[in-house]
Amino acid sequence: MNFQQHFHDIAARVAELTRGKEVSLSNYYAEQSDFLRFNRSAVRQPGSVTDIELAVDLIDGRKRASAAMRLTGDKAEDESRVAALVSDAREALAATPDDPFLLFNSSPQSSAHVAETKLPTRGQAIDAIGRAGKGRDMVGIYAAGRTAYGFANSLGQRNWHSADSFNLDWCFYHSADKAVKENYAGFEWRDGEFERIVEDAARTLAVLSRPPKTVPPGGYRAYLAPAALAEIWGWLGWGAFGLQTHKTRSTPFLRSLDGIDRLAEQVSLDENTAAGVAPDFQQDGFLRPGKVSLIARGVCDQCLVSPRASAEYGVATNGANESEQPQSLDMAGGALPRAEILRELGTGVYLSNLWYLNYSDRNNGRLTGLTRFASMWVEGGEIVAPLNVMRFDDTIYRMLGSELLGLTSEREMILDTGTYGRRSVDSMRLPGALVGDFRLTL
Repeated sequence: MNFQQHFHDIAARVAELTRGKEVSLSNYYAEQSDFLRFNRSAVRQPGSVTDIELAVDLIDGRKRASAAMRLTGDKAEDESRVAALVSDAREALAATPDDPFLLFNSSPQSSAHVAETKLPTRGQAIDAIGRAGKGRDMVGIYAAGRTAYGFANSLGQRNWHSADSFNLDWCFYHSADKAVKENYAGFEWRDGEFERIVEDAARTLAVLSRPPKTVPPGGYRAYLAPAALAEIWGWLGWGAFGLQTHKTRSTPFLRSLDGIDRLAEQVSLDENTAAGVAPDFQQDGFLRPGKVSLIARGVCDQCLVSPRASAEYGVATNGANESEQPQSLDMAGGALPRAEILRELGTGVYLSNLWYLNYSDRNNGRLTGLTRFASMWVEGGEIVAPLNVMRFDDTIYRMLGSELLGLTSEREMILDTGTYGRRSVDSMRLPGALVGDFRLTL
């Protein structure tokens, strides 16, 4: 169906139902997705989803109330549902106290972004993935299709964002806890790129048949693949970059803000909405700039500022969501060729994935977690054995600061694989990182 036209029809209906001094905000989400679940290199569960959601906020003075429901795409049915939704929000509004930090965009700024690409058909995806898994135990899930976001208010603002994307989250399983974990995601499927990833994974799979190696706790030269680095940035995203945590001094970058420590000069990180999948507007109607510099040459730069934090601290919002978490992280690459990583690593650990991350000392930027999947022991630039699971405990100021030896020139686009409730549109574009001393603790 035509989601964009449906959104405009729904927005007009909500505006019609808005009364007197009320201001209405409408947030529309829709997706049309194919899902394929693989096990033992065969499709075990195919499916498709068409989903439409609407949330309506009514504002009267400093009072605000919300209500949400799913829509059907049928005009008559949806008009009835929207009327009930607005009525529910109005009833809640009557019992809502004033909000001292209420802020929404009262200066209408309309926009439209449509990024349509040619995704593979379901049959083409099955054929390509089936060829990759032939003769191996391939496990994973493929999700592809269109996601769409719309914002409208009764002041006349209309914003639209839709994009086509795919995400194949998969692994070649070996045995026990040993597997080669990979992800292939983006806006346009390229057979050659996928085949390269599969070939690399197949070579690593062969190594998993060797006896695993356990190393004693200590500091090791290490390579953090983009997927491992994504786990680190993903965890830091909870509280590292928002104005609220900076003002309350609860950010893991507190030492950087106080001038005590810093990351390496080669580390630059942006919220690059223009190159991501997430929409360039947020739920209160504020537009997001194409890029916000979060870390510039190793030093904390700008914050993500939500409307509520803007109202509380008197700092202009830059369209951040309520949690002030990044959605389109983009880290600058370095000068290390990906093909030379093993040679540059020499002897040490190759960390393809990390998981179960947590703070061991939040204020000092210290993280802990476990190695996962096909993490390897490397000697003389050659992979010699899979590495048994180890725990790490280290600070961001060492991993990407004093101990950072280099970043790869090539970067990978990593889309969040979350599909709980709806397909996630969070993304990261990251290099790999070579670290001189990475601390494994047990």
